[in-house]
Amino acid sequence: MIEAQEEKAKKPKKDKDKKEEKKPVTHRPEGSKEISQLVRVSGVVVNGNLDVVRAIMKVKGVGPRVSRIVVHALNMPKDTKIGTLDEDQIRHVEEGLSSMNKHMPVWMLNRRKDKATGENLHLIGPTLDMQIREDINLEKKMKSYRGVRHSLGQPVRGQRTRSSFRTGGTIGVSRKKNAAQAAAKSAEDKKEKK
Repeated sequence: MIEAQEEKAKKPKKDKDKKEEKKPVTHRPEGSKEISQLVRVSGVVVNGNLDVVRAIMKVKGVGPRVSRIVVHALNMPKDTKIGTLDEDQIRHVEEGLSSMNKHMPVWMLNRRKDKATGENLHLIGPTLDMQIREDINLEKKMKSYRGVRHSLGQPVRGQRTRSSFRTGGTIGVSRKKNAAQAAAKSAEDKKEKK
């Protein structure tokens, strides 16, 4: 038994040798491009492994239908990874996003008949946030019903407030005995004050 253990100790273990050997690095073919992990599109940092359609949807104001329309208008394959695009192609995508109201029907735009210009627009990203904030402030300034509800922090769209949108602390239900004792104490306090 001792001899068998000594022989095992002398023999090199094949499994350890295999792990220590480094595998040769496989190179990509010359035509393929590396995928950059993070890509900036219209001010939003997007994962480079996403398809162009999915990556564009990360921008606020762009949903699935809008992103498909933009990609179709740019004549780009839907399954192209956004990380494989170079800077010029990304700039081309951003231009397509900024001019999307030319490619979409009027009913799909998110700002029809703008109050200031009267144009049909589709706003995205921080401009959309800023425009919504300005609209709410205008309603508050006009003291419209919606503006008053916004300023009070109440629901604006006609929801019931009996059980929803409750704020502040909760007050429990008091029992009849406790209510009777509290009423008696308040009556005694009133008599003492007189």
